[in-house]
Amino acid sequence: MNVEFPDKLRCLFQPSRYKFLKGGRGSAKSWSVARALLIQGAMQPHRILCTREVQKSIKQSVHQLLKDQIQALNLGGFYQVLETEIRGKNGTSFHFSGLSDHTADSIKSFEGCTRVWIEEGQAITKRSWQILTPTIRANGSEIWVTYNPQLETDETHQRAVGDKKDPDTVTVDINYWDNPWFPEVLEKERQHAQNTLSKEEYAHIWEGRCMPAVQGAIYFNEVAAAEATGRIGRFPYDPMLKVHRVWDMGWNDCMAIILAQRHGSAVNIVGYVTGTHRTTADYISECRGEKYRGWNWGNDFLPHDGFASNRQTGKADADVLRGLGCTVVQTPNMDVEQGIRQARLLFPRVYIDKQSTASLDPELPGLVECLKRYRRRVNQQTGTPEAPLHDVHSNGADAFRYLALNAEQMTNESWGGSLNYANIGIV
Repeated sequence: MNVEFPDKLRCLFQPSRYKFLKGGRGSAKSWSVARALLIQGAMQPHRILCTREVQKSIKQSVHQLLKDQIQALNLGGFYQVLETEIRGKNGTSFHFSGLSDHTADSIKSFEGCTRVWIEEGQAITKRSWQILTPTIRANGSEIWVTYNPQLETDETHQRAVGDKKDPDTVTVDINYWDNPWFPEVLEKERQHAQNTLSKEEYAHIWEGRCMPAVQGAIYFNEVAAAEATGRIGRFPYDPMLKVHRVWDMGWNDCMAIILAQRHGSAVNIVGYVTGTHRTTADYISECRGEKYRGWNWGNDFLPHDGFASNRQTGKADADVLRGLGCTVVQTPNMDVEQGIRQARLLFPRVYIDKQSTASLDPELPGLVECLKRYRRRVNQQTGTPEAPLHDVHSNGADAFRYLALNAEQMTNESWGGSLNYANIGIV
């Protein structure tokens, strides 16, 4: 067969455990993967799983794309296209399934797969990756992923280019300009998008760049502006300024504590503590531990529920903190929407230390991730946005909202804690 592919995709016919093809619309990623798998399946028997995070019906799969490419490659005499499966005369088979429906036990039915194609890979969760990868262990098996990265912190993107990248990985950036068959109809659509979309949306959709925040994020514009102006980066603790703790209370769900310093009108977020099923005293113990030793602590700002009796201890969190020698201040009571408006007003004055506000708990997001993914519930019938969604990202965003309500009360007038003078060159 004489079949053409974009030059960048020679890797599809070279052995590698993981192959990530990332890029925007019109890049021919999916089209090329479909062709390559059909050709490999015709050359020798393969059991191929075509998957994505959620697949409620066969229409949501790549079944139709493979069917179209079978016709384009004149392989109709070799492949039999069934309603939910595709079979080759040599024993090759294509199967279609969503990862979110599987458990560690149910995924075992795909143990013999030699190829896996993950489409819309940016949506694959950490849980799904942990279930899938140990299951696909046949000799010479490969996992192929086509995706357009949403956030730089997405699990799939981290496996393609980040700290979680396996040594036996090939990652290819491919976009519309790499596609020699990019059609005129898409070129017109691209030009229209360039003239009508924001530069962030255009860069994501057509150039495969990460978004500053998820689509529809409440603080999308604010996070985008903070990244563009370099206010999310490296802003370490200043020993000459007090560190105030701003709490969003939680037990079963996430506790979120922002560590902030104020200098003039600027607010520097220099740390972030988060966790679940831990006592208030435990969080204070962490703040007084090795990581934050010598920090000059200011006030603890608690929302109204921090002054109610705790079911686990019978005491209010505010009383526990006072007993530990903390100065407790109640966060002003303001409804959520007003608080969001205050947070938006604060954003231009905020500097976030990205490294220090990451989460130490691998199951919980860091502060920047929370701000990027804080979004509203959407009415399924009307499609209209409603109140903010309460999920694992809302706690950090709520703490940021409380920070905005307390920022003007953060002062450096009194000194407390144990200042480490060696850190500032006095001794």
